[in-house]
Amino acid sequence: MRLRRGLTALAAAVLVLPVAPGAAQADPALPFRDPGLPLAARIDDLLGRLTLDEKISLLHQYQPAIPRLGLNVFKAGTEALHGVAWSNDYHDNSAKVDATATVFPQAVGLASTWDPALITRVGGAVGDELRGFHAQDPTIWGLNAWAPVVNPLRDPRWGRNEEGYSEDPLLSGVIATAYGAGLQGDDPDHLKVAPTLKHYAAYNNETLRDRTSSNVPQRVLNEYDRKPFEIALRNDAATGVMAAYNLINGRPATVDPDLGTLVRDWSERRLFNVSDAWAPTNLTGSQAYYATRAEANAATLQAGLDSFTVDDTNAVPTVTAIRDALARGLITEADVDESAGNALSIRFRLGEFDPDGGPYADIPPSVIDSPAHRALARETAAEAAVLLKNNGMLPLEPGGSVAVVGPTADKLYSDWYGGQLPYRVSILDGITERASTVSTGTGADRIALKDVATGRYVTAGSGSVSLTATTASTAAQFDTVDWGDGVSTLRSVANGRLVGYGWGPFVTQATDPTGWFVQEQFKIEDQGDGTVVLHYVGYETQESWFPDTDYVTVGADGNLTLGTASAATRFTREVLVDGVARAAATAKKAQTAVVVVGTDPFVAGREVHDRTGLGLGARQEALIKAVRAANPRTVVVLQSSYPQTINWAQQHVPGILWTTHAGAETGHAVADVLYGDVNPSGRLTQTWPRSTAQLPDDLLRYDIIKTGQTYLYNSSTPLYAFGHGLSYTTFRYGVPSVRNGRVSVTITNAGKRAGDEVVQLYTHQRTSRDATAIRQLRDFRKIRLNPGQSTTVTFTLEPSDLARWDQTRQRWVVETAVHDVLLGASSGDIRQRATWAVRGETIPARDLSRPTRAETFDDYSGARLLDETKARGTVVGATAVGDWIAFRDARLRGGTTFTARASGSGTVQVRLGSPSGRLLGTATVTGTGGVYDYTTVTATLARFSGRQTVYLLPSPGLRLATFSIG
Repeated sequence: MRLRRGLTALAAAVLVLPVAPGAAQADPALPFRDPGLPLAARIDDLLGRLTLDEKISLLHQYQPAIPRLGLNVFKAGTEALHGVAWSNDYHDNSAKVDATATVFPQAVGLASTWDPALITRVGGAVGDELRGFHAQDPTIWGLNAWAPVVNPLRDPRWGRNEEGYSEDPLLSGVIATAYGAGLQGDDPDHLKVAPTLKHYAAYNNETLRDRTSSNVPQRVLNEYDRKPFEIALRNDAATGVMAAYNLINGRPATVDPDLGTLVRDWSERRLFNVSDAWAPTNLTGSQAYYATRAEANAATLQAGLDSFTVDDTNAVPTVTAIRDALARGLITEADVDESAGNALSIRFRLGEFDPDGGPYADIPPSVIDSPAHRALARETAAEAAVLLKNNGMLPLEPGGSVAVVGPTADKLYSDWYGGQLPYRVSILDGITERASTVSTGTGADRIALKDVATGRYVTAGSGSVSLTATTASTAAQFDTVDWGDGVSTLRSVANGRLVGYGWGPFVTQATDPTGWFVQEQFKIEDQGDGTVVLHYVGYETQESWFPDTDYVTVGADGNLTLGTASAATRFTREVLVDGVARAAATAKKAQTAVVVVGTDPFVAGREVHDRTGLGLGARQEALIKAVRAANPRTVVVLQSSYPQTINWAQQHVPGILWTTHAGAETGHAVADVLYGDVNPSGRLTQTWPRSTAQLPDDLLRYDIIKTGQTYLYNSSTPLYAFGHGLSYTTFRYGVPSVRNGRVSVTITNAGKRAGDEVVQLYTHQRTSRDATAIRQLRDFRKIRLNPGQSTTVTFTLEPSDLARWDQTRQRWVVETAVHDVLLGASSGDIRQRATWAVRGETIPARDLSRPTRAETFDDYSGARLLDETKARGTVVGATAVGDWIAFRDARLRGGTTFTARASGSGTVQVRLGSPSGRLLGTATVTGTGGVYDYTTVTATLARFSGRQTVYLLPSPGLRLATFSIG
């Protein structure tokens, strides 16, 4: 049973949803419609008027109308990650409805501004536009926004890298707070939009995401994965969280008990927590955690989720399962009341039940893509751009001849969680407005594919793609772009459409890769004998249900279809136009060359699909090299959603500018920076590695401390450091002062241009019982200075800001230690240092005579964290013989008895000093009957004493919950 939370004296008022035709209006004098009453009283009054069935109906994503009380349909969840993106059509079988709206830079780009005030303005604009859409159709455009994503960007190979903010938990939390505050509006009692933080928690992999368990020790979970959620909720910048798909330490996130306890303790408001799409059915499906939906739904409610996002608009299965759970005594009506009340809480705060609709009720559809929002989008995209390198070539002088080449020079993309662009200003367009003469080229190779067996060419007709042409005519020509990870697209020269599977046979229909299963992706695989085969890599090929037929073959009708690798059709790849050579020739004739390369957000990594590498496509790399050889005055503009290993470009190209896919104003913004109208001020929010060798060998390794991930723990030299970003001016840092909880430093613009500096404050704890970060961001400030101008930046830094998680006592601790106080322009560009002696406490030696939770180990090898019970608790299990957990600095008083609480069957060895050190004894657990059936066992140990490291070696098949030595 969850602890019930209520709000005190909050009168919510915002928008009244239009009543469905024929629906009865409730008596306006009913107490729940009185904005003068406290919010808790209004919720309780409405709950008291609802029948049990009506309350249960509020637990589905689509809350139905209740005409007798004047309640209308309420939809939980509109995607609004960096602009209003899409929702589902309540009237048409939940078809996806895309928003044509202002599209701001992708989330990782928003964070690269390092400008919370700007991001609050962006959130405010998105909130206004969602209100505008809601005014058009509230059943489609619900005011509960599923944004922002605050999962730290632990590993850039994560397919959803573009959706998060930063690898740093503080920066992620601060930007999330800014965006959420903008969405919500500035009224203390009313919501413009109700933002939901995604995805709680420890979620950074897409492959088999609903079946993989994130192995996260307590320190990492508390200091890293939970922290951005905590920051946003403590700052009242969100109205709830969405549970992730994955398991956390063996338990599905959908039933994580944090949702009803820890998460709610971070906010003084009542929260509305939701499931991810279809995740509740994973509990009885792919996760096989519960036998029936009744058990699963009951556990979901009791864990702390309030809304089931499942079965599209059909609430019947959810309602039926909850009714069954009630009948079986798995939950009580009080559980239903709690979640129904949470659901109603944001509806009250959004103003649905207020007479005047509150301060945001009159926002009209005219705000969508307004001139003011276009200007804000341009400003934000320019601030988000990061100048990675500049050997004095930038900014460019207006006029002159410029060659703008590359696959994204004249293309703009949105992404799965972005809206449709209402217009497009490409980078080519932006530069064309500044240069006197512009030439261009995509750099794409134009090829023909000739079937070795028949001599016929792959041909794009009005329908299917077939073997038809006998010559390499226009219909048999395709422009190919290599997007990375070996994945290419093939665009028909005849009709400008991409070759796609379309569930067979192949067709040319899509103008760009899109859809849930992106079906326009191929790997052109060289067979070593002058021929190639086409390996189809649409995302559905990675699903378990897809057959082993993912190579292009030719059907009996001559149309291209799919077959096995052994049956793959052999083609000769005829290069009709060498796109790289042509682009280099174009660049050679111009005074300046701008090479625009990067990614398509739908290709080579996206939701449900991780990356294996971080390199540009091979032909894009070749394009940079060829253009640089042809024209020494070459600038690379990299347009991508994640860090890329552009080592050659960094070494050889004079200027490099990075931007995310930044919306309709991308071209204007990039040109503003390239030509110096905007002095670049963006800073990287992630470390850019030199290669994947600087990353863990497995994307599932979530323990950033043990594996040395992110700038916090990775000691290798990256390509670009966390926080990196250049300016067209220079800044000088004065000698810092550290006293009385303040860190002050004077910054001077020592250059000839006005510019923005992001002053970054880091600390490093010199001594500790445990491994601590190499450096850790504690605060930052973005300042603007004119040439020669100085200002003093002062940060607040208290000892409590330096707290870390002490796993030995399972609480936060500030240790007595000397800290380095580091000030600089990035984590790798520290300009000034000071020291600060902090008086805290010394973590005492472990007392293993007391019951000690196994999960509080100091170190481990191979061990897995698992669920103690389905409801709560974490235990340790081994995956192989020899796996171990270690407890350092244990004060041993000569105890001779080892007591363990464990389940399953197996042994626990107790050793001193190392995993192969002195064997003190072995405890044996015979079969307990099930993994959740625990027993207590004892074993006699050899005598020992002193302060030593104790190693426990549980055998596979055993789960260790607690132990003691006494």
